[in-house]
Amino acid sequence: MIPVHNEERSLPGCLRVLREHLRAHFPFEWSITVVDNASTDGTLRVAHELARSLDHVRVLHLDRKGRGLALRTAWAYSDAEVVVYMDVDLSTGLDALLPLVAPLVNGHSDIAVGSRLAPGSRTVRGGRRELISRCYNKLIRWSHGARFSDAQCGFKAARTAVVRPLLPHIRDDGWFFDTELLLLAEYNGLRVHEVPVDWVEDVDTRVNVVRTARDDIAGLVRVARAKLTGSANVTGLPERPAPRAEHPQAVLAEPRNGLLWQLVSFGLIGAVSTAVTAVLYAVLRTWWPPLLANLVALVATTMWNTEANRRLTFLGRTGSHRRIQLQGLLVFGVYYLITSGALLVLHAGWPDPPGWVEIAVLVASSAVGTALRFALLRSWVFRPGNEKGRS
Repeated sequence: MIPVHNEERSLPGCLRVLREHLRAHFPFEWSITVVDNASTDGTLRVAHELARSLDHVRVLHLDRKGRGLALRTAWAYSDAEVVVYMDVDLSTGLDALLPLVAPLVNGHSDIAVGSRLAPGSRTVRGGRRELISRCYNKLIRWSHGARFSDAQCGFKAARTAVVRPLLPHIRDDGWFFDTELLLLAEYNGLRVHEVPVDWVEDVDTRVNVVRTARDDIAGLVRVARAKLTGSANVTGLPERPAPRAEHPQAVLAEPRNGLLWQLVSFGLIGAVSTAVTAVLYAVLRTWWPPLLANLVALVATTMWNTEANRRLTFLGRTGSHRRIQLQGLLVFGVYYLITSGALLVLHAGWPDPPGWVEIAVLVASSAVGTALRFALLRSWVFRPGNEKGRS
């Protein structure tokens, strides 16, 4: 799929180069679909002329603009087993196309993405775009625990059987479509494969960077809300078999950590969280009252803390995401009551304590709350037997 909007200049060269590459280097049956979404120049006319003169090229026209809308519509109607899209400027080197598709054809992965930030990738682009891209992808990893490194490289593929159940749950029709697709895929336990790519920036771009950044941040908040409410859970996805040893005499490890490791891992994560909370509290306390500063500091660190414990302390024993999030919220409530209660008691007995005393009380109460948090996570949230549903 090649989504286009006002690309009458770029489209002919794109199709000729891509078609020759596919004919010479691509061992699978293929077709190219130009998805024209509300172009106001001669793009649609040029696309139809090219489709008449070049075999395996077809055109789909939409009356509304939006890359996400173009991909959603084209992928929903595709009769291919694997769907791919790339940007019309061919910024991504085509030698990465076969490595992108191969793990989907053999069933190893569900979605494949080109990455300009993965080890081995090579990019040629301006410092401003590089900085914005790296900051945005860091924000995704910090706020959602994402494992992919590059959400918005215009070079992606998916197994049709996997992507079709996801499409009704993707609300964005613009540039955030890519990020939302990947976040939902990971959230529902799908395997995302990354391919390092060579990428050269085309400065003749239709992207409004400021507006796109604003919309992307709003999208991240919306997806986080969907995870909390359970609407991000997708039914009808193909089930992937559980990992198993190939060797018949393999001696398998017990898939869980012992208490000692759990204590050490949880303690280290808790120490980092407590330190970060204390620093944030000290900064926020200069503007806000103690209870509000404490709440914001804790909320800012809780998401990272829970995800770190899921991955390192309790080896991914998450079960239903909705159940984990609700139980985690209750555990956070208990933790907040302990730390806020300590601050209330301090101010009741000492109306205007020094800042270092407040922080000391916060650290001590956080230690108590951390111990209780560990007990609740181990015995209730992540207890063995709670692993129903996707992780």
